[in-house]
Amino acid sequence: LRETPCARQPCGNSSLPKSLHPRVGLRQWSRFIDRLPMRLALFDLDGTLLSGDSDVLWCDFLIAQGVLDAQLRELSDEMSKRYLAGTVMPNDFCDFYAETLKGFSFADLQDLRTRFLHEIVLPRIPADSHALIRQHRDAGDLVVLTTATNRVVSEMTAVAMGVDHYICTELEQVDGRFTGRTSGPLNIRTGKVDRLRQWLDDSGRSAQWLREAC
Repeated sequence: LRETPCARQPCGNSSLPKSLHPRVGLRQWSRFIDRLPMRLALFDLDGTLLSGDSDVLWCDFLIAQGVLDAQLRELSDEMSKRYLAGTVMPNDFCDFYAETLKGFSFADLQDLRTRFLHEIVLPRIPADSHALIRQHRDAGDLVVLTTATNRVVSEMTAVAMGVDHYICTELEQVDGRFTGRTSGPLNIRTGKVDRLRQWLDDSGRSAQWLREAC
């Protein structure tokens, strides 16, 4: 399992502002606590928290359910091999799996997503993965799952893992149905850093959190 935390500065008594006496009101204490540095724990999904590749597993699952043509299995396996070898362009990889969902809506896929989570994904998440996430949460760290896998495939996994925030590759929708294309910057390879920086900016958090995470 890989974890990439940012440094958290120790906070002893010397860190307390002189104006914050123990008798000071709770509101002022809360404002001070909100400014304390946290640690950012970043987790990938496929091959790390999960034993397997979500995209390949999802494609195989849909083929088994008769939703996708069986010929796609070979293409999916080949795409996965090229991704691991670093010989496929990020947009080609993400577009391939986005195309398999063209014409569907979230509602169309909801039952399949639920079954996929319970029948395929959860049995492949070892107890150590859950324990590691719990360890960081108990320590007060901000736990972020960042994956190249699109929202249809990985969103329920993120919820099941109990992470604080989830960043993924998004899919384009028109009139509530997937177009077979991705939407916005891809959350893959160096794009993960860009998306993470954007999330930090959007949430009002300092990009300094990435000093070690990068």
